This record gives sequence, structure tokens and C-alpha cells, in this order.
Amino acid sequence: MEYGVGTFFIGFLIFVGGALIFIFYRQISEFIAHGVSSYDKVKLAGLIAIGLGFLVMTGLFHLLMNALVDLIFPSA
Repeated sequence: MEYGVGTFFIGFLIFVGGALIFIFYRQISEFIAHGVSSYDKVKLAGLIAIGLGFLVMTGLFHLLMNALVDLIFPSA
């Protein structure tokens, strides 16, 4: 498995985007979503983005996706 600086940079951007969503969830929820009723949904989306960014930064996302594809399509 190769690890590149580009993968780290993309993961870092996803991580920062998720962190910004998590920090400014109230403003995002009021202006884009449906207000107070979606606070938790926007906060959850931010946490998911933070986790995904961390997986991409560390290279684990590629490893997990390969394992999932091998489970679905086993090699003969």
C-alpha cells in the first residue's frame, strides 16, 4: 500500500471541513437546513466528516475499502 502526501492533504481538507461544520453547526443549520430541528443532524454530519478525514489522512480508508471489496468480490 502506498501512502502519499496528496492523500494526507485531501484527508486534512475533509477533516478541516468537518471541524468547521461541527463548530458552526448552528449557523449552518439556520441558513441551509431547516433550523433548530436539524441541529443534531448537522452536528452528526460534521462528526462523520471528521472521522472520514482522519481515515483518509492515515491511509486506513484505502485499507478498509480494499477489505470491503474483497469481502464482496472474493478472488478465486
